[in-house]
Amino acid sequence: MLSRFLKRIFDLVFALLAAILLAPVFLLAALMVKLFSPEAPVLFKQRRIGHKNRPFIIYKLRSMSDQRDENGVLLPDEQRLKPWGKIIRASNLDELPQIYHIILGQMSWIGPRPLLPQEMQVMLPEEQELRQSMPPGISGWEAVNEGKSQNRRQMAEFDLYYVRNWSLLFDLKIFFKTLFIVLLKLRPADALRAPKLSAQEIISADSEPVTPPDP
Repeated sequence: MLSRFLKRIFDLVFALLAAILLAPVFLLAALMVKLFSPEAPVLFKQRRIGHKNRPFIIYKLRSMSDQRDENGVLLPDEQRLKPWGKIIRASNLDELPQIYHIILGQMSWIGPRPLLPQEMQVMLPEEQELRQSMPPGISGWEAVNEGKSQNRRQMAEFDLYYVRNWSLLFDLKIFFKTLFIVLLKLRPADALRAPKLSAQEIISADSEPVTPPDP
């Protein structure tokens, strides 16, 4: 309990400091989005699954255009990701609005990735409950290992490993690995990361859990 309390104190204090110090950076990034892509709101919002399976609306700085075909359907992601969006993603500026979620207690600096509802289906019910026992994070064990996952199930395994082995020292390790990746721009390109959820990855309640990968 004390460790969880200290984690929350760390989250809140550093989120408040970051909100103040990074406000000019966020405003400049938001201005860039509006200048290059004025057809849609600066912020992207989406329903995700949060702590203890409570859904919440996550906010990110938009990194793709709102281009659509003649029928009004959004074009594929790779066609909507423009050079300005690649800059935002490479520098992780799209994550800045999530500081707001940390202040509200909906997220943490370090934790499992906040999933879309359908992405939960790669886990058994008991695995879903275990994974969501920790608040979702801006970064996490899966995030610093994302180039090693071939599919959504393997991504979930990294998050399950994190929850099963969580400690403040583990969070500290992930925090410094995240800084290393961000500062040296070592984040894998989108094409090298796990693809979107496929129907074959959805598991039923009577499936056997998969052994988590070694760190």
